[in-house]
Amino acid sequence: MKKIGELLIDESGVSHQAIENALKIQEDSKAPLGEVLLKGGEVDELGLLRALGLQFGIEVVKTLPSEIQMDFAEHIPISFLKQNLIVPIITKHEKYFAINDPLSFQALDDLRSILSQKTSKIVLAPSQQIINAINFVYDMTPTSADEVMQDIDDEDPERLFSEIEEIGDLLDDTSDSPVIRLVNLMFSQAVRDNASDIHIEPYQNSVKIRQRLDGILYDMLRPPKHVQSALISRVKIMAKLNIAEKRLPQDGRIELKVANKEIDVRVSTLPTAFGERVVLRLLHKSSVMISLADLGMPEDRFSTFDQEIRSPNGIVLVTGPTGSGKTTTLYAALSAINNTDINIITVEDPIEYRISGIGQVQINPKINLTFASGLRSIVRQDPDVILVGEIRDTETAEIAIQSALTGHLVFSTLHTNDSAGAITRLRDMGIEPFLIASSVNAILAQRLVRIICEHCKEEYIPPPEMLAKIGLGGEEYRDKKVFRGRGCAKCHSTGFKGRQGIFELLHMTQDMKSLVLKTSDANEIRRKAIENGMITLQQDGAQKVLQGITTIEEVYRVSQQS
Repeated sequence: MKKIGELLIDESGVSHQAIENALKIQEDSKAPLGEVLLKGGEVDELGLLRALGLQFGIEVVKTLPSEIQMDFAEHIPISFLKQNLIVPIITKHEKYFAINDPLSFQALDDLRSILSQKTSKIVLAPSQQIINAINFVYDMTPTSADEVMQDIDDEDPERLFSEIEEIGDLLDDTSDSPVIRLVNLMFSQAVRDNASDIHIEPYQNSVKIRQRLDGILYDMLRPPKHVQSALISRVKIMAKLNIAEKRLPQDGRIELKVANKEIDVRVSTLPTAFGERVVLRLLHKSSVMISLADLGMPEDRFSTFDQEIRSPNGIVLVTGPTGSGKTTTLYAALSAINNTDINIITVEDPIEYRISGIGQVQINPKINLTFASGLRSIVRQDPDVILVGEIRDTETAEIAIQSALTGHLVFSTLHTNDSAGAITRLRDMGIEPFLIASSVNAILAQRLVRIICEHCKEEYIPPPEMLAKIGLGGEEYRDKKVFRGRGCAKCHSTGFKGRQGIFELLHMTQDMKSLVLKTSDANEIRRKAIENGMITLQQDGAQKVLQGITTIEEVYRVSQQS
């Protein structure tokens, strides 16, 4: 049998010098040679696995199947599989064990014995693939709510106070406390479904737990009423809130790990007539940030917006109600212009994405670090670009406008229904028309519409009155085929999977600036902008209906608010 060092030289191009250096390190550390080379960056994991595969005569696979049978989860602790980096792979067509270390003989024998599989095939697989497969199985296993809630009656309150300082993976939690298991199940299910929020809602005789998927609330769990107090206490303990205080609203945060994903949870409690209501906002720390090109902005608006975010100074505003994707758009804009030549600083509440190379400030009203005070300090940090999470008051608006007028590019958000409404809002805050006209470059209004699920998409001819609701009432649209989703397992029977933006871009041309100096009437500003070629939210949504991206009902639901 060839030695591992020789195989790595032959198969992975590792140099003789690297092997000699690794052998010297190995004498002190006693670690396997492959592990030393891997840590030193001389070989990648796949290269090492290929060499081990040749040495032991074991097949190497790059990826494991995404859908595997889960029966074994009831018999084997997740910690055993993760510790030994081993997982049984059982599909319709094959059955084998995936391991990361060919010397895991004892663990392999134990697993074969538990599952009564004496002669199953073995493959070598990358460690992350094995962990992903383990997480998939234990996350999807329906231990689910029914079982947990059957055990919930005899809960010992003391168990709720179990140590939670260390951020461990919730899927690894082996607690036998039913309430703790229920909370863990609630979080893991929400993360698996990619929910943005969890609502715990107490009523007179019941408790309802709902989750928000793609902007819409769906029922999740219905624990018995007598569990309410323990359930909310557990969440408050995790968020380090005062569990004795049930008369006042409280805010806190929880850091979680679910299936190796790091989740930051913002917790808000509110006293109601039937107990405390809790809303949990889930922020994925590892979220891949969306690029500007992926927002779904049509080419004409994209080129204008892209030009404005690269201006040397001025204000770019993004408007819309809560949950309409304003922050995501601004982060995409920041990422598009982020380079080593410019200094970008943000003041946010909360910081939703961490961006390398950008200074991000989290506001904290308890110590008087507000948007206004943070912005005032940021200006003294010699920034080129400033992002203010939201313009909430006159003071913030004034500092943002002064910053724009003194050579900074400022990005921010406002809660208004459409782009023209942002002008009126700034006037209501007491900002003079000449300051608005000279500082604001562009205002982007947006909404999020749900995307039709590709797996259950179907064509149909809608009634003409439905099309007319979104401005497609002309004769040319009669008998026009559009799409909808039937609902399937992939989209939780909703007919939708994912969301995309619809946009209305008010470009502050010289015409628009002149009008703003004369009036702050949103309807008049909107009328003039449409005359100048502005595409409204509803018109953009109608185009996405004709393109088969979303449905008539979705566009009507979000655009009738504007």
